[in-house]
Order: sequence, then structure tokens, then C-alpha cells
Amino acid sequence: MSNTTTAADVPVSESLEVARIRSWKAPITFGVVTLISLVLFVIFRRDGVTTFKLSNDSDAIVLPPLVLENVSTGIVVTVLLAAITAVSVWLTVNYRKTWLWLIIVFAVLFVMGFFTWAAAGGTIPLPGFLLGTVALSAPLIFGSLGGVISERSGVVNIAIEGQLLAGAFSSAVVASVTGNPYLGLIAAMVAGVLVSFVLAAFSIKYWVDQVIVGVVLNVLVLGLTSFFYSQVLTSNAPLLNSPPRFPRISIPFLSEIPIIGPVFFRQTIIIYVMYIAVAVTYWGLFHTKWGLRARSVGEHPQAADTVGIHVNTTRFWNVSLAGAVAGFGGAYFTLGSVGLFTKDMTAGAGFIALAAVIFGQWDPIKATLAALLFGFATNLQNVLGAVGSPVASEFLLMLPYVVTILAVAGFVGQSRAPAASGKPYIKA
Repeated sequence: MSNTTTAADVPVSESLEVARIRSWKAPITFGVVTLISLVLFVIFRRDGVTTFKLSNDSDAIVLPPLVLENVSTGIVVTVLLAAITAVSVWLTVNYRKTWLWLIIVFAVLFVMGFFTWAAAGGTIPLPGFLLGTVALSAPLIFGSLGGVISERSGVVNIAIEGQLLAGAFSSAVVASVTGNPYLGLIAAMVAGVLVSFVLAAFSIKYWVDQVIVGVVLNVLVLGLTSFFYSQVLTSNAPLLNSPPRFPRISIPFLSEIPIIGPVFFRQTIIIYVMYIAVAVTYWGLFHTKWGLRARSVGEHPQAADTVGIHVNTTRFWNVSLAGAVAGFGGAYFTLGSVGLFTKDMTAGAGFIALAAVIFGQWDPIKATLAALLFGFATNLQNVLGAVGSPVASEFLLMLPYVVTILAVAGFVGQSRAPAASGKPYIKA
């Protein structure tokens, strides 16, 4: 009797098990970060204590500060990181993905250990740090939402940087001239839509490579805004570059919650709109007819066309909507943060927002969390510089981009973009 086993004799479950692919990105990244923790927190440990200030003196509920001893905290954090790395290795060996909550716990532990080590003998104002993180993340979140909407519809939105910059410029000029920041917000959205119109026209109608169009638009908007800033705005700043900023609005009761209240509920109108935009985008994409049509033209435009969906028209309007969202986020630079327009003030935020789209796997909620991570890394360099950290200033400047590379290359795992993203639809 033959002992040969045919494919039909293999159970379906075993066939699926063999077909699974192990992704070692997360365990390897965990291992590298754990080694860094061992070197910094244990071998090159710093004596003393670090104080974390948990509330402001003006808060309704004042929490006592958290004081951590540096050496013991570093050892405990390193051990916990090693344990999480071992769990991640075990999950990968068994063809299972590393849990998202485990990645979050790992990141929080490392950041706590790094703060304790870097600010030895100093004080970290935690509410102020988190408030700055939300502020720096706001344009990234709007940009990533615009990227998600556009790419879910099948158009790669490399032009997020240009949309943010156009929104920042337009909002500053219009709000300065009219004295009305709300008109500045509308102008920012219009500017973002105009940039998107060009992207949509060339990539959808004329089938030009979407990446090339996006890069050209970024350079074009940067050149135009830099020219007008140096030739027009600087010579007449009181009239054209002195926009009123939105005041902070405290929400009763919620704003008095320790730590969370001052960070999330004592914000400007732009931040509150951001909360709504994230929820509406998620609900719209996955629970409405509009979202179903948008995702269908981004996944299988031929099938969408056969059921009567106008593929290119749907893409065109969704790309325009994405530009409006990103332009709105650009207004935060001038109307919610700085208070005036400066040359190249977005400083690559659009590209980090694009990385958040990929890291977030083209999901609005995950992309928002990724944008918060990058905002956190950007604010980290400011806080560490203020407390006199021994970390080199050059490393602090590159920290947000290092985090971006680690996040996308190390933690994103296997991620699949919409199948038709970047591909023009040519109707047969």
C-alpha cells in the first residue's frame, strides 16, 4: 500500500496553517529596543530621582507628583520589556500577530523608562507635555484622515504636505484681512480642495503617475507660498500676516478631570472638530453607502463600474474632500498654534501624516493613533531639551523621523493597501 499523502488527504486547517507567514518585524524591533534599554537604563544608568508632575496648581483636583528612583525603575522597565519581547517571539513562532495592546504597553514602558533616565534630577510636567503632544498631532491627524479618504478611493495622496501648507497660508491671509478666524478656516479648506483638484485632474483624467503629481504639487505649493511670504507678507505683516487665534474653550466638568481634562477638554475649536472628524470619517467609511462606494472604487473599480458606480467621478470628489480635510488641518498652524504664517512652516508634517496612513493600515482610528505617536515623538525633543537631557541635540532633532521609520518598518507588519490605490481606472 502506498504511503503517499495527496493534497486531498491533508485537512484544511493544516493547509491553512502551513500557508501562514511569520512576520518577525515586531519581535526584532522589540529586541533592539530592549537592548537599547539595557544599555541606557542599566549599564549607563543615572543616579537620582525623576519627578512627574501630574496636575497643575490651578486644577480643581490636584494630584501629588509621582517620584521614581532612576536605577530601580530602569531595571524593572528593562525586565518587563524583555518579558514582552519573549511573548512576542512566542506569538510569532505560533504564527500569531503581536497584539496591538502589547505594542502600546511596550511603548509606554520604554517611554517611562527613557523619561526617568533622561530627566534624572528634574521634573516632567506631564499635563503640559501631553497638551503639546495633542497640539503637534492635530495637523498630522487631519492630514492622515485626508490620506485615508483619498487612498481608500484609489488615489495615492502624496500632496498632503502641499495641502497642509496651502491651508496654513490661506487661513493666515484671509483671517488677517477679515479679522475672522472662521473665514480663515473656510479659506484653508478651499485651498486644500484646489490643490486636490490638480491632483485629481492629472491623475484621474489624464492618467499621470499619482506619485509624481503629488511630489510636483508639494514643490509647487512650497515655492508659491515662499515667494508670496518673502515678497508680500513680510512687507505688510500687520495687514496680511497677523491672524487672530482661536481661544481655548473649557468643557464644564470634563475639563476638571485630572490629566485627561486639561489635555483633551481645554482646547480650541479646531481640536474639537478634529475629534468629530475622526469619528465621522470612521463611521462614514465603514457604515454608510458613501463609504462602501469609496472603498469599492479603491479595491475593485471594475466591479464597482458594473453595478453603476461612476468610478472616476467618485474618486474625484473623494480626493477633493480629502484636500478639504487636510487644508483644514493646515489652518491649525496659523489659527491655533503659531499665530502667523512662516516659510515652510509645515516642515514635512505631510510626509509624516502619509507615514501615519501606512502605519495605521488605511484605517482612520489607527492612523489617528499613529499621528499621536509621531506628535509625541516631536514634543519629546522639546521636553528633553528643556530639562537638560544628556541626549545629543542632533539626535533630538531626528527623533520624530527615527520613530517614523521604526513604526512603519518595525511594527506595521504585513499591511495591504487598497488593491487599486495608485492605479488609474481606464474604462474598457
